[in-house]
Order: sequence, then C-alpha cells, then structure tokens
Amino acid sequence: MAPSHFGKQQLFRHLHGFYSWPGGFVENVPTPVNYDLTKNYLDLVVTYTSVILLLSRIEDRKALIGMYNSAHEMIQGSGDPSYARLAQMVLEYDTPLKKLTEEFGPQTKAVSSALLSLHFLFVRRNQSAEQWRSDQLLSLISNSATMLSPASSDVMACEYLSLEVIERWILIGFLLCHGCLSSNPQCLELWKLGLQGSLYISLIRDDALQLHRVTEEFFGRLKGGRQVLPPLHSGQLHRNRRAFLRNAVRELEALLSHQPGLLGPRALCVFVALSLCRDEVNWLVRHAEHVTKTKTPEDYAGSHIAELLFLMEQLRTLVHRHGPVIQRYHVQYLARFDALLLSDIIQNLTVCPEEESIVMSSFVSTLSSLTLKQATGDVAAPIPGAGLFLTPFSASPKAYTSVSKAPMQLHESPDVGRVMNLIMFHSKMLDSLEELVVETSDLSAFCFYVRPFEKLFALTMEEPAMLRFTIVFPLVCSHLPAAPTPLSPPEELQPGLCNSFLEEIAKQAANCIMEHVAPSLSPGKLLPKHCASTISKAQNKKAQKQPPKKGEPERDKPGAESQRKDRIVVSNMDKLHQVLSELSLSINHVPSFTVFKHMVTPSEYLSSYLETQLNRSFVWMASYNQATQAIARPSEVLAGLCSYLAFIQSLGQFTCVDSSRIICNVLLQQTQPLDSSGEQTLTTIYTNWYLEVLLRQASTGAIVLSPAMQAFISVPREGKQSFSAEEFSDISKMRALADDNLMLTCKSADNVLKRMTIIGEILSFRSMAQSGLLRWVCSHRCPFLTGPIECPKDFVTPDMDIKVTLSIFELAIAAGIPWHIDPALVTALSNLKTDSSSPEEEYKSACLLLVFVAVSLPLLASDPFSVYSIEMDGYSNNIHCLAKAIIHVSAALFTIHSKNIETHLKEFLLRACAPGVLPPRACWSTAPKGELNGVLSSRTGAPRLWVMMCSVNSELPLAARWAVPETVCLFSKWSSPGTWE
Repeated sequence: MAPSHFGKQQLFRHLHGFYSWPGGFVENVPTPVNYDLTKNYLDLVVTYTSVILLLSRIEDRKALIGMYNSAHEMIQGSGDPSYARLAQMVLEYDTPLKKLTEEFGPQTKAVSSALLSLHFLFVRRNQSAEQWRSDQLLSLISNSATMLSPASSDVMACEYLSLEVIERWILIGFLLCHGCLSSNPQCLELWKLGLQGSLYISLIRDDALQLHRVTEEFFGRLKGGRQVLPPLHSGQLHRNRRAFLRNAVRELEALLSHQPGLLGPRALCVFVALSLCRDEVNWLVRHAEHVTKTKTPEDYAGSHIAELLFLMEQLRTLVHRHGPVIQRYHVQYLARFDALLLSDIIQNLTVCPEEESIVMSSFVSTLSSLTLKQATGDVAAPIPGAGLFLTPFSASPKAYTSVSKAPMQLHESPDVGRVMNLIMFHSKMLDSLEELVVETSDLSAFCFYVRPFEKLFALTMEEPAMLRFTIVFPLVCSHLPAAPTPLSPPEELQPGLCNSFLEEIAKQAANCIMEHVAPSLSPGKLLPKHCASTISKAQNKKAQKQPPKKGEPERDKPGAESQRKDRIVVSNMDKLHQVLSELSLSINHVPSFTVFKHMVTPSEYLSSYLETQLNRSFVWMASYNQATQAIARPSEVLAGLCSYLAFIQSLGQFTCVDSSRIICNVLLQQTQPLDSSGEQTLTTIYTNWYLEVLLRQASTGAIVLSPAMQAFISVPREGKQSFSAEEFSDISKMRALADDNLMLTCKSADNVLKRMTIIGEILSFRSMAQSGLLRWVCSHRCPFLTGPIECPKDFVTPDMDIKVTLSIFELAIAAGIPWHIDPALVTALSNLKTDSSSPEEEYKSACLLLVFVAVSLPLLASDPFSVYSIEMDGYSNNIHCLAKAIIHVSAALFTIHSKNIETHLKEFLLRACAPGVLPPRACWSTAPKGELNGVLSSRTGAPRLWVMMCSVNSELPLAARWAVPETVCLFSKWSSPGTWE
C-alpha cells in the first residue's frame, strides 16, 4: 500500500499530459476508428475508481496503515517515507465520490468524448428482446442469400464487446463527470439508458456497487438531481432477453453443428452470441446475490439458465473442434481480400507521409505472403508470421495518425482505421482464437458467486426439462481457474464444487434407477405364492359367489402398471423414464474433462453411486428382521437380484457406464462380510441366520436333516409355532444361495458328542450347498472351468506339500467338488493351537478325542429321541450327521499333525466295533426285512448304533473301508433305504 499514493499522482500526471496534448487522442479519434485506445482509457478510469471505492469500504483502513508503518519502523528502524502521503490520501478519500469528481474535473471533456463515441454502439445493442427478435439477431437463415457472406462491421471488436463493460463505463464515467449531464442532452440520454439495465454493477470480483442508491445519495445534494433517475424495469428486460437467447443460440448451434463450414464466414456471429449470453448470465448471478427483496422474484430465479450455459459450452466446443476451418478461411481472406483492400486505400490517400507509407506497404506485403500451408490446425498455436503486424498496426499507424500535429490525420481518413480494425480481427482468428473465446465466454465470475451458482443448480435439478443440461454446471467449473486477475490475487481453488454437482447428478440418476426397478420387486407380485388370491378370485367368479367385502383391498395383477387407455395419461413409470433419459444425456455428454488440473469422469460418479445403491437394495431384499429373525427366502432374493442385474445390463444402452464392471464389483462385495461402505452383505446376513437360527434349532431337535429329501425338515411340536425349514433348505433354495455366491463358513467346536453332532449338522448343510448345488451352478454358469478344477485333485499324493494340497482342496471345494479334507476346518483348528502346547500333546489329544467318541457312541444311540424315520432317512435328533463330523474333524486334525488319515480312521472303526461297544450282529441279523423298520425304531440302541457305524463307513474313503471288521462290511448293504425295501 505504501507506493499507492505516489502511483496515483503519477497516474494523473500522465493522464493529464496525455489528454492535454493539443488535439488529444480521444477528442479527435472516436471509438469506431481507434477502438483500442478508447477501450484502454475507459478501462483505466473504471479500474481506478473501483479500487478507490473498495478502499473506502475497509473500515479499519486507518488502523491497517498505522500498523504497517509501525511494523516498518520496527524492522527498518524508521517509518515508511510514504506514510504521511498515504495517510493523507486515506483522509482525502473518506468520501470517495466527492474527491473523485474533483480529480476528474479536468478529464470531463476527454471522458465525455470517449463515452459519447459509444452512443451509436450502445443504443444499437442495448435493445429489448422484441427488437432483437424483429431484427433477426443471430439468425443465419433469415436471409439465406447472404448466409455465406462474411460478417463485417466498421469496428469488428465492438460487435462482441461486453454490454456489461460498456454499461459500467457509461455509469461510472458520467458519475465522475456529472457536469456534462446538464450541459449535453446526448450525455444525459446515454446515462439514462445505462441506468435502465442494472441495479448493481460489478467493481471487482463479487464486490458490487448499488448504483441507484449511490446515485440518489450523491445527486441528492445537487439541485434537481433526483429527477434524472429513470424508472427501472431491468428484471423483466433481462428475463425476456434470456428467453430470446435460448431460442436464437439453439438455432445457431444446431446449424453450425450440421454445417461447420459456416464458422469461417460467420465466426463473428458466434462471438457475438457468446458475449450476449455471458452478459446475461453474469447479470443474473450478480443480481440474484444482491437483490434480496423484490416483488418479482421470478426475474432473478433463472430456472432455465442451464440451457443457456449449455449452449455456450456447445459453441465453445465448436470453435475448438473446428478451429482449423476458421484459420484456413481467414488465412485466405487476409491474403486475397484484406491485402488488396488495404493496398487500394493506401493508394487513394491524399496525404501519406513516407514513414507511414513504408510501414503500411510492409503490412500489405506480409498479408499477401500468407499461404494456406501456414494454417497449423492448432487453435492454441499461432500461425507463423501472422502476429508480426498485430502490435505495429495498433502502435504505429493509429498512434501516429491520432495526434493533431501529424501530417496524416486518422479522423480525416476513417477508412484506414476501419480496415485496420477489420484486419486485426481477422488476424485474431489466426493466432488469438483461444484468447477471443475466453474473452467473450469467460464465466469465472462463478468463482466468487458460489451461493447463487448452487441455487441455480438446485433449480435446474427440480426442472425435468432442464435435467439434460445439468452437466454444464461441472463444465463451467473449468472456467474458474481463469478467475484470478491482477486485481484479484490467485487462490487455492479446489474442485469441490464440481464434485458436489456431479455427486448430486449421479445420486439422482442412481435413485431413479432404483425406483425404476422397485415396482417389479415390491411386494414380489410375480412370485408363485401370490397366485393363490388370483386363483381364488377366478374360482369364485365361475361359481358366481359374492365378491369380497369392501374392507379387503383389491389386488392389482402383475403388469397392471403398464396398461393404459390413453397415452396422454403420464404414469409414474413414464416420469422415471424421462428423468433417467435426461440424466443419461447429461452424464454421456462428455467422457471426461479437466478442472483445476484434475481429470473428471462423470460416468465414474454414477458407477460409484450405483454400486452403493445396489448393495443396499440387495440387503433390503433380504427383509431381515433381527427382532423376529424373519428373513426372505433365498429364491425370492435371487429373483429380485436377477431383475436388478437385468436392468443394469440394459442401462449400458443409455449411459456410458460399464455395467459389467458394476455387476462384478457388487456381486464380489456381496461375497465378503462387509461391502465397500462398511455395511453387512447378504453373505453375512444369511450366514448368521442359517447358523444362529436354522442350525441352532437343528441342534435342539426342532429341525431334522433329511438325506432322502436333501433338506432340513421342521418337526412340528405342540404349542410351538416354527418356520418351515424346508422353505429355506430345499434344493431350489440351496441353488439360490449358490447362485448368489453365498459361501457359508462353518465354526468348529471342541466339545464331545453333542458338539460333534452340531458340527455334523453344519457340515451337512454346507455339503448340500456346495457339493450338489454349487457344483451344479458352476457346471451351468462356467462349465469351461469345472474340468480344469477337477483335474489337479487326481494328482494329489500323500508326499505332496501340505500347503499345496490344501490350496488344491480349497479350489475344489469352492467349485463344489467334495473332498474329505476341509481346508477351512484345518485353518480353524490350526488357529486353536497355543504356544505353550507341544505338538505331541496336541496329537495325543486328537487321538483321545476319537477314542472318546468311539466309546461314547452307545450312549448317543441309546438316547430316547434317536427315532429313525424312513420318510426322512434320518433320526429325529440328527445323530446321523455325526458320521460326517467324525470324518471331517479327524481328517482336519491329522492333516495338521501330518499323520495318515486312513490309518487313524481304521483304528476308530476298530475301536467302535470292539467287543463291549458294538453288540453282536447275530441278535437281529435274521430279522425279516419287512420288520426292519420296527427294529430301527425300537427303543434299544443296538440297531441305531449299527446304522450309525454303517453311515461312518459309507463316508470313509475306499482305502479305509477295506480293512474294517466283517460285521460292518456285511451290514453296509443296509446303509441306504433303497436296499431295505
């Protein structure tokens, strides 16, 4: 801040000398002839005024300056030399407008002259939407005969100059030089016209000047000042303009997309359209932020602004994509038209000094030498040689000929200035195309108006017709890095706003997808269990019975939601289709784009939300109630899962998401205990339910394993209501579990017979899910993998490394191929080892466990609940599951200790068949086969023990069966119900 006062003095000294030059620049040369000089001068005046006004808004400015001087004195040992002048400046500008009007008093003539040169331009461009419509503004097809004619103007740069900038020049300029308003009616007319456009004008960033209030307060001290303020209708004016621009720019974009060759001669129309749209967007955002109370809030809402922003992005894309077309056209235009036109004008000049003649002749030769080969095809790369005449054209001829004492007066030869402006615009089409696009369509103001930006996005998401344009809000975020300016220091900007927009779009699209599938699932109308009511209704109709009472709700038939008598009637499904189609168009608009050096892919946001929603929906379909332990049958969940996956597969036709990857990720997550969000999966829910509900009741005898029916069967008991276990454990439900890829894990126990029976129940259940059913699913879904998985197990030998053997067994069991060694059980038992126990002690404990089980079998067989049922082919207390537990636990234990499994199983059978343990077979071997059922169901334990031993023998590998006692081998012919008949 220290050199600011000195800078202010230097500025005004140079300005005074510059504009006090005899004749001056601006006085003699109007804007159409010397555009750059006038623009830079007015920008300087407005920027200086903005800085002073902002400085006056800092309440603690005096304290800050004092602190600065104190810090300077502490560091340097003396105060800042400029402190006194800076403090004086702050005191002088305590009332900034009063001091500014005094300082700009000598500049009134120059400022008013520069502003009056804008009169023709501002009056012509600042019109209502009705006038634009009648003039066919931006229309290329209004006159088809001139469609290919190149757009031309006396001052090409004035055509796409921002109306907002012109308005700010006029309002601030006449506010500083208000004396000319009373003396010049044309100045008053221009100022009134500028006042009708805005309530707020921008100073710097999001700082705005409430012009009408400031003007009333300032002119209130002047006589008759309040009478010059015109009535304000800017809200309705700009709302109508936005409506017109949406239609006009939509037509322009469609025509240029179909015929990009028109970009060559009609490039000016594109930049004019971009400039007008940018002005309307900035006006809406600025007023939506500052106008809080109004009688017409719809004027500042802008629910359709997304379409206008989208059309701007489309025009920008067209210019970038077809930049080589524009470059090639203007290379030839410069060489074949502009060079000849400039040469003719130079030759017709009455006065042309030697120096100017040499410069202009060199320009003509440079233009004539341009060839089509110099068009690089890169919009960002300048064409070699094209930029050589940009700066000299603006610096030498215009500057020299604008001075009053120059031999050649530019205002006396306006054709020279017009041709210069035309050539400069055409040269920008070659080497400054990207800068021109940014100049006319930069929307970096959104960086400072975040809250209105978010409100506009929220309004767009509520408008179904605008959903296809929602992608433009993330795209506009790519403009934000251009926001920092010399008066706006760079900031650490992050793509958080872009992420929030894309997340909201993806979230709504994912919710729409889930709602689209939900009607076909809830409440499972297509399941067979819901057909009973329909059948009953049909039978009642045939029997001519009375209809049901009014209290009973009428059930709709499946598919009723798709029936309609009139297509005009819009159903909820139609609305979902429309929303999904619109959002799909939005997400598919661009595959990726860059924001703050981050590559953003919109489809990935939808994929992420879809995965989360699918995981939650799959868990929701289970309908698990922890309080009542109620859960949906696996077949019902599988039907719903297939409906979801079928729709997700069809989604690939609408969006660019990888549906196969989404399905694979979701299904793989559902095989894990927790998904990516840390929530429970179907695997966890059904595993816990089968272990804690179904198998726990099996251990209490309420549920019995039926090998004949390949299912668990509920045993009805008086006074107790139990769920139907066969509905959750029959073949179809097990196949559904296997199809869902729900691999249920088992838990080991270290107890005796009861625990061994429970383990047998768990292993039997898992065997049903894996061996017969999972293998069936694998053979149907991936038959090409089943063979290679079965092949390695044939090469397993006892000498093979145990880790390799377990890996092969784990692969085989995962595919449903049965094997007597269970790697999961081996791992679980291995984890029970303690550091203090020795391997020998552990091995002895394993042997003693088998001995204990063998000698305890008679006790279990003599249990009064051990009643055999031929229909179920099992006992009511599930003791027939003990054989599987003995085999698998023994195999796992002796695999851990690297012992021969078959040898120990033979010893187990010998111990179980020893005298005193197994009763002699002669006591009932002569019984007739017809009486066998009575023998097996008798209260004596001998027959049950024989059947149990036969079950153990049937579970053994062949090598272990050959050495068992003869009594067991002879009885093995009764090991299946088929032989008993």
